[in-house]
Amino acid sequence: MATRRRTGNTLATKTAELAFAAPQVMAHRLTRMALAGPTLSERDRKEFHLMGMEKLGAFTSAWQQMALASVTSSQTLAIQMWTAWWAPWLGGRRARTVNRQLQQAALGVLGKGLGPIHAKATANARRLGSTPLVEAPKRRTRAK
Repeated sequence: MATRRRTGNTLATKTAELAFAAPQVMAHRLTRMALAGPTLSERDRKEFHLMGMEKLGAFTSAWQQMALASVTSSQTLAIQMWTAWWAPWLGGRRARTVNRQLQQAALGVLGKGLGPIHAKATANARRLGSTPLVEAPKRRTRAK
């Protein structure tokens, strides 16, 4: 039997993970910026360019997913409000049920928006955690 996770729990978990991942990523990148100085290596240039592109991609995806979740939730809630209006005569849902679904819709929209940002930040924390701050010098090979 499949278990169903509540939106609030997953939203809280993602928020906590993001709260730990974001400072790690920022510390790593700011340290690299400080160590790089005025002239950037190719490795640093790629990382700093990737940093900007990842932010744009994650926030664009978050806004799109939030907009889609908002539209679908508002349509569902409109139908439920219409049904609740006729509830006394048609035996529909009570206002408490509609309020619970309104809260779940809001948490769902927040969860959809946090998803791409969480995914990118935690992936960066894992990737940068295993990346050295300074590139190791290349070894010279002796010609025989």
